[in-house]
Amino acid sequence: MNILVCVSHVPDTTTKINVAADGKAMDPAGVKFILNPYDEFAVEEALRLRDKHKGEVTAISVGGDNVKEAIRQALAMGADKGILVKGEKTDSFQVASMLADAIKPLNADLILLGKQSIDFDGMEIAPMLSELLNMPTATVAIGLTIEGNKATVEKEVEGGREVIELTMPCIVAAQKGLNEPRYPSLPNIMKAKQKPIQEIVGTVGATRTEILQMTKPEKKRANKILKSDGNAPAAALELARLLHEEAKVI
Repeated sequence: MNILVCVSHVPDTTTKINVAADGKAMDPAGVKFILNPYDEFAVEEALRLRDKHKGEVTAISVGGDNVKEAIRQALAMGADKGILVKGEKTDSFQVASMLADAIKPLNADLILLGKQSIDFDGMEIAPMLSELLNMPTATVAIGLTIEGNKATVEKEVEGGREVIELTMPCIVAAQKGLNEPRYPSLPNIMKAKQKPIQEIVGTVGATRTEILQMTKPEKKRANKILKSDGNAPAAALELARLLHEEAKVI
């Protein structure tokens, strides 16, 4: 089975983010980057399917040389090889287009990726790849079974779960709960340094969105502490009044 896993290089959730001088991008100075956590579920599922059905797992990503860090993390988990599609990540459509152009000649049986990246949270890449590659897709997957050329996916939907069947080749976007990603062992981390990462130049097309401005959220908060002084009913009435007249939330 030929399995591709699309991975993304994203800022760590614990790192401090600042807006660049142009007001339209993140300032990368001092920012720690990691493999997108949702993509870890995709990599883990790819490795389990490879071990069960035999074949090969390739981690693929779009960006500059720094993105190789994310690919190396996937290789350290157990992926067989990597592909870096070199190009600027301007918007989701451009990323999906470059990925699709790189994936088309690879004859993948299954394409896995996280349901979203934790930086932009767009949840757009899987549906876009579905259209660009003319493949069926399932998102928010928490269960995946492969039998023959059929993929059965259990996915989260509002108020419950849905089970759908896809004909391969297909695309599946992983949600937390699909599996428990493994931690790379030290020997595998060392082996990952020797695994090949192919570099290809991405075909950069027109962008579909434009960032007009980025700002950090304001931290100003108006806090009030109410003391009951032994009169809880009166404090409750005062709280209700403040929520209604000042906060205007009730």
